[in-house]
Amino acid sequence: MEDNEVKVREAIANDKSTLALAAFEAMNWNGAARFTHEEFATNTDLSRYLKGWPRVGDFGVVAQTHDGVQIGGAWCRTFAPDDAGYGFIAEDIPELTIGVLPGHRGIGAGTALMSSLITIGRSRGLRAISLSVEDGNRARALYERLGFVKVDRNGGSDTMLLQLDAQN
Repeated sequence: MEDNEVKVREAIANDKSTLALAAFEAMNWNGAARFTHEEFATNTDLSRYLKGWPRVGDFGVVAQTHDGVQIGGAWCRTFAPDDAGYGFIAEDIPELTIGVLPGHRGIGAGTALMSSLITIGRSRGLRAISLSVEDGNRARALYERLGFVKVDRNGGSDTMLLQLDAQN
């Protein structure tokens, strides 16, 4: 799939480092270095999003420029209630993580990643996808444009849900 200057392909096991960079950007979305790469790798609350990638049921996509430079990624993973992620709703609803590297934002990469991931989720027969978005994160507008709605609040973040059987 392509969107302007961006190509999107399904993520494979060898893409874990790209997804880790994307997750790091997602966790530090506001430009402040709230988390280091080491903290992301060792903090259980953060590392759960990629530990053992890919597990059974995981799926994701990677965005790259036409010359093959990887610029972001998005993926979905399910969690058990006792190992819940920030956007957890239920064991059968995967939680989405997305990140686009600095210098590549605003060119359609986020939309391309999200659209591709939603298409894969629908093709797998999933009923919904969830995510967590902090107050002030500009990505919220993208999520809302794609049909995600707020279903819960946790501290300074909203849990959002996209019903995949809905027509968006």
